[in-house]
Amino acid sequence: MIYLDYNATAPVRPEVVAAMQECLALPLNASSVHTFGREAKKRLEYARKTIAETMSAWPNELIFCGSGTEANNWALRAVTGRRVLVSAMEHSSVLAAAPEHKILIPSTAEGLVDLAALEALLQTDGVALVSVMLANNETGVIQPMAEVAALCRKYEALLHCDAVQGVGKIPVDFGGLGADMMTISGHKSGGPVGAAALVVRRGYALPAFLLGGGQESRRRAGTENIAAISGFAKAMELIDLNDMKRLRSWLAVMEQAMEAMGGVVFGTSAPRLPNTTCVAMPGTSGEVQLMDFDLKGFAVSTGSACSSGRIEGSHVLAAMNVPKNLAESAIRISGGWKTTEEDIILFTQAWRNTRKRLIK
Repeated sequence: MIYLDYNATAPVRPEVVAAMQECLALPLNASSVHTFGREAKKRLEYARKTIAETMSAWPNELIFCGSGTEANNWALRAVTGRRVLVSAMEHSSVLAAAPEHKILIPSTAEGLVDLAALEALLQTDGVALVSVMLANNETGVIQPMAEVAALCRKYEALLHCDAVQGVGKIPVDFGGLGADMMTISGHKSGGPVGAAALVVRRGYALPAFLLGGGQESRRRAGTENIAAISGFAKAMELIDLNDMKRLRSWLAVMEQAMEAMGGVVFGTSAPRLPNTTCVAMPGTSGEVQLMDFDLKGFAVSTGSACSSGRIEGSHVLAAMNVPKNLAESAIRISGGWKTTEEDIILFTQAWRNTRKRLIK
């Protein structure tokens, strides 16, 4: 099976498995004061420092949690009583966590947040928070975060950025991003599921999300998952963005072949993640394609993987004003650390054969 669904989750790297197994062999609770507890604390803080350095953040700005969804919920639910502006293309965990009185920031046809619309919305009173993702999980389009941050500063609104899809694919710089909060996770880059973090700018008093013990400086109670967190840190240490450059060159050739046969690639006029292609095969539903490719030995996706296995219409493509019938024929191909040029060549051939067979 050739796996091309890294934006859902990546295969765990062998080095990450080894680091986790080392931790799992020990009874590690960082709140204990005995030898094992001190060892757990040492590993926890080493991981915090390692991950923070890869994001140009301070270690004490990093709060570990269980998933990107948890971090997004924490950031969005911390703001009450005032309006929240949320990009219409956000991950479902942001859209669902935002208050009922949230306002959606429209998208351009290229899949970029509409900056003029954002400024118009910020000019009204009572905006507390803006949430815009660094890179879209379906199209791979990278958002203009410097401009978004500048507008938030101008109108004194907090900025949250879901950077989960950017980690391991493009440089992620919390210090340069201009955000007050940033969500990151390791399992899209070869780390384990179950370890993520909310990066919080020093000086912003974020309310505690889970109450109980004093873990994570009393901001997120619960025994830290030392094994998963250590695996997260190891995955960050192994990131090599040169791998992404090679992957982008392979996908570019694939996209050219698809477009030559009538495929429609989304977001091509905007900056995109180097590992992601969202392409429509007009005349054939994404669901049919997904099943066909699965039978041929390729794991791809029709979009977000956060719908309990259901195949639903893409709110991202809808926000880009893509016609419904075209959006329904879209699939997502996303590669990563284990993807080879041969994988992409073989999938391109499979896509071509599927189109010839299904489109009469």
